[in-house]
Amino acid sequence: MQKAAVCVPQRKKGESTEMNKKAKQKETLGKVLKRIKKYWIYVVFSVLMAAVSVALTLYLPILTGNAIDYILEPGKVNFTVILSILKKMAVVIALTAAAQWIMNISNNKIAYQVIRDVRREAFEKIEILPLKYIDQHSYGEIVSRVIADVDQFSDGLLMGFTQLFTGVITIIGTLGFMLSVNVGITLVVVVITPVSLFVASFIAKKTYKMFRLQSETRGEQTALIDEMIGNQKVVQAFGHEKEALERFDEINEKLGKYSLRAIFFSSITNPATRFVNSLVYTGVGLTGALSAIGGRISVGQLSCFLSYANQYTKPFNEISGVVTELQNALACAARIFELIEETPQVPEKEDAKVLQNVEGNVKLEHVKFSYTPKQRLIEDFNLSVKPGQRVAIVGPTGCGKTTMINLLMRFYDVTGGKILVEDSDIRDVTRKSLRTSYGMVLQDTWLKSGTIRENIMMGKPDATEEEVIQAAKLAHAHSFIKRLPQGYDTVITEDGGNLSQGQKQILCIARVMLCLPPMLILDEATSSIDTRTEIKIQDAFARMMKGRTSFIVAHRLSTIREADVILVMKDGAVIEQGSHKTLMKKQGFYATLYNSQFEGRQQSSVNS
Repeated sequence: MQKAAVCVPQRKKGESTEMNKKAKQKETLGKVLKRIKKYWIYVVFSVLMAAVSVALTLYLPILTGNAIDYILEPGKVNFTVILSILKKMAVVIALTAAAQWIMNISNNKIAYQVIRDVRREAFEKIEILPLKYIDQHSYGEIVSRVIADVDQFSDGLLMGFTQLFTGVITIIGTLGFMLSVNVGITLVVVVITPVSLFVASFIAKKTYKMFRLQSETRGEQTALIDEMIGNQKVVQAFGHEKEALERFDEINEKLGKYSLRAIFFSSITNPATRFVNSLVYTGVGLTGALSAIGGRISVGQLSCFLSYANQYTKPFNEISGVVTELQNALACAARIFELIEETPQVPEKEDAKVLQNVEGNVKLEHVKFSYTPKQRLIEDFNLSVKPGQRVAIVGPTGCGKTTMINLLMRFYDVTGGKILVEDSDIRDVTRKSLRTSYGMVLQDTWLKSGTIRENIMMGKPDATEEEVIQAAKLAHAHSFIKRLPQGYDTVITEDGGNLSQGQKQILCIARVMLCLPPMLILDEATSSIDTRTEIKIQDAFARMMKGRTSFIVAHRLSTIREADVILVMKDGAVIEQGSHKTLMKKQGFYATLYNSQFEGRQQSSVNS
């Protein structure tokens, strides 16, 4: 007997996407609640005070209604009872204010402590993210997530706690009070309520998508601004201002479009819910008036009911606004959680050892590496370096020189083979002990905001004043530092913006001179320094490199003639290896590179 075919309904693409969005929102909300859980004591206080505040606020119309009922007709007013009621009202108002004050403090504590934790998590994650992630994302976009998105998340979270609890408790409390006064009129209120819920639900679905796109575009805009400001000299030098402005206008236009749509959907919340509020108020007014005429309720009770109708509908207004703001907050939170949950760099092994007594023995055995699987770079690379040797790495642009430095420092992990320092695989030792064994001066300088002294002492915070000055003298930085307004106490801006490129590079050299680690990496360390100062620094380097294993990357081949081993790289492979004299005798690729530099100079001098 043949089995009947079972037809499984296929979900439409739009339906599947909608379900994914809901699942993502739910997941993001769960992550937010998990972080709020740490501050449960403040949540308890907030809910308690919200309940007290609402109960007292709802008790106030009852007192008002009672007072009205004691005003019977002209000349018949019971002032004694009314005065007593007014005193009660004053106490209730004071207690309500106190409860709301405590609630707001609790809400602020929750919101800002959660935000502090999220920002700390994000920054800690940036510190342990692999360089691959940093290289593939613009700095401005990352900054936008940590600053702008977290600020938006903070605003939504604070509004949520301030108004959501109070609004929900107000709705429940008001219904309870109204039911205790008159069931019929309360039913009129309950029947009209779903209209407001439908409006809020419709708007919430529309706003999340728009706020998400708004956050992403804002990050794109921040990235472009960061890039243009950081490279303004290049932009102006190449007359790229028009193109940069066009690109900015394009992103700005897109941001304007998404922001306008997000604001449009969020702004219709208030008038839509106010319309529903008016329906509720009208319904209560009509049925209440008819009941009062029929003698089923007093005028004071009608006044009380109208006040409750107003209070009952007001939270729907606020909650609709909160829902809109929460959509924005969740969209921003999703982006920051994406950063926090990025795969970190390969963690250190639990039994990772600390490198000690490093002499400078380095071995690379069958090393393989590529940034992407499709593009091969380094294949089966072998090298053995003895303590005190100077290893120069030369070759055309893109051959893998800087990549080799990244592998030695374990900024990237090899994809095959291993690198050994003192016979220990660098993946088996702590990153800190490995990196403190190297002193590194790169072509791209980096200085932090702070004093000249703080920048030099970065690798050795406990250095004495004499040691700092001695390191500066060895790097030929002392003379220009003394000419600065406050000498070593001169504050420099981020990345040393008020210093020349050469001065910044000299400070980076002084930083290494102060530490004097057992191994050195010099990647075009004197590229921005004038020839006269370079000669002096090369002498200082020679003294510093004595007895220390050194890896030197240089384009000016005249600076590495004294190296013990020269590695000639091309397309990620070492094609030649040996001393300067040996390689020149071979008349191979190195000799061609070396001679081409001097031929170019001789030709230019002849032409001049």
